[in-house]
Amino acid sequence: MTDLRQSRLGGKEQHVRRGAILLALAALGALGTSAPAQDVRLVIDGAATAGLTPVIRTASLLFALEDQGNSSPQDFVAAAKADYQRLLTGLYAEGYYGGSVSILLDGREATDISPLEAPSVIRDIVIRIDPGPRFSFGQAGIGPLAPGTTLPEGFATGQVARSGVVRDAALASVLAWREAGHAKAAPGSQTITARHAEAALDVAVGIDPGPLLTFGPLSVTGNRDVRTDRILAIAGLPEGQVYSPDELARAAARLRQTGAFGSVTMVEAEAVGPGDTLPITAQVTEQLPRRIGYGIELSSTDGLALSGYWMHRNLLGGAENFRIDASASGLGGNTGGIDYGLDLHFGRPGFGNPHNTLLADLTLSSDEEPDYALRQVDGSLRISRQFGDDWSAEAGLGFLVAQEDNAFGARDYALLTLPVAGAMDRRDNPLDPSSGYYLDLDLLPFVGLTGIDSGARLFADGRYYLSFGADRRMTLAARGQLGSVIGAGILQAPADFLFYSGGGGTVRGQPYHALGVDVTQGLVTARRGGLSFVGAQLEARFDVTRTIGLVGFYDIGYVGAESLPATAGDWHSGTGFGLRYNTGIGPIRLDLATPASGPDAFGSLQVYVGIGQSF
Repeated sequence: MTDLRQSRLGGKEQHVRRGAILLALAALGALGTSAPAQDVRLVIDGAATAGLTPVIRTASLLFALEDQGNSSPQDFVAAAKADYQRLLTGLYAEGYYGGSVSILLDGREATDISPLEAPSVIRDIVIRIDPGPRFSFGQAGIGPLAPGTTLPEGFATGQVARSGVVRDAALASVLAWREAGHAKAAPGSQTITARHAEAALDVAVGIDPGPLLTFGPLSVTGNRDVRTDRILAIAGLPEGQVYSPDELARAAARLRQTGAFGSVTMVEAEAVGPGDTLPITAQVTEQLPRRIGYGIELSSTDGLALSGYWMHRNLLGGAENFRIDASASGLGGNTGGIDYGLDLHFGRPGFGNPHNTLLADLTLSSDEEPDYALRQVDGSLRISRQFGDDWSAEAGLGFLVAQEDNAFGARDYALLTLPVAGAMDRRDNPLDPSSGYYLDLDLLPFVGLTGIDSGARLFADGRYYLSFGADRRMTLAARGQLGSVIGAGILQAPADFLFYSGGGGTVRGQPYHALGVDVTQGLVTARRGGLSFVGAQLEARFDVTRTIGLVGFYDIGYVGAESLPATAGDWHSGTGFGLRYNTGIGPIRLDLATPASGPDAFGSLQVYVGIGQSF
């Protein structure tokens, strides 16, 4: 019995070994039959080779497989079968309507190969294109058209009959009708005739404008904590007015700008409502109501600046924004001491009007500057209004109470302020702009209640960006600043209303507040900020890779003792280079700068580290 069992076990072991050998041989066979990366050849008959080659390569799945490498023969057979229609579509896009396509796999037409009988090896793949004659538009008609419709220039008799131009003409016609209030406009009849003998394409597209519609009721879905009545008030969709896609987009933008919503989608009803109205549904997704954040900046002269905030996006259930900011700057720097700030901000969108936002701010601060020490309480109540998509203005009433110590003594004063501001932002990306411009103007008239004169402070800031070169990797950025204090004298104006130059916000390379004005009163001569300021910053930014960028810059600044820049002032400048690391949200900034004027020109080095571009 023992010998029999051993014999049977030995037979099983031999069977297992044979199976393993067969599996190994099958695996080796499979490896041996896997196709190497194929070379796909393109042959275009006629004189259209140069223009059609990139079109064909883009449309073809075979070229995509070639780029990937290590695809199986079955993959190439499937791609070849799909390529016939794709390549014809590419020919139509360039105006070739009488062409033919042949795809040969080892000399066999791909259409003749069954997917289940794909060869184990494919050695030669040839795409042969005979584009035939290029067609031009014979008759090119579309209508009816809304007043002011602008059709593509290529949609006209005698122009190359590209298929995409027909599509673009139909889209332009429908969009024009929608902008005229016909929200349900759509392409209707379509007749396209190819006259091969004349190489001409006759196109007639009918447009169905549909009825003139007005905005119907707006309903809201998806909200949980933000009240529906407040969403309707902020959106401000004008029920009863003629439909406008731009007005619909602005309503969605107003909701997004509150910060209370992660997404906002305006959905038009499929069916027209009673009285030719169009009901709209606002589908919203709410953000988490609370958020915290922080910021860090480092300069070799300004020292370390720390900031943090806590924010509630929906304080009272109406998308009200409440934010508390705290900051400390000048840590370890040569700026006179440590500055502290605490700011409370409240914003209520849709205040009396969808375009208005009520803003309230209260700031407590303590500043230890080289020329003065200042402790103050500053508050304001303002209304901000959005005009169009990219510019806004605000105005309001404020107060300021302060204690100031400087070389000429100490004083307490109180002001009534009338803040007015306007901004236009047409940058492509506010965090990392590469094109467009930005303009900001702040006017602050102030009335001295106690211990100070009355006057006004004006400050303007303009920025411009231009990109060019391969992939727009080079950006030229320019910034100009202009400031003036009028009415109050240089000794009477609040110290923080006056202007200095030098440091990260004005002239990099120059020490913080390096440029001011020497003022004499009696036997005391001391430095103070100026009544006027002119500044300019120029940067050349080059993206070495998607994440690494280099920057060269030159900054200049002027501070004057008079309200208008004149001869009673001084200039200085700084220059240097920087490194940018793009995080996807905004770049991390490292700038190395040196004075370019003055007794220490090119004799010292300042270092600036922060988040985001310098401007």
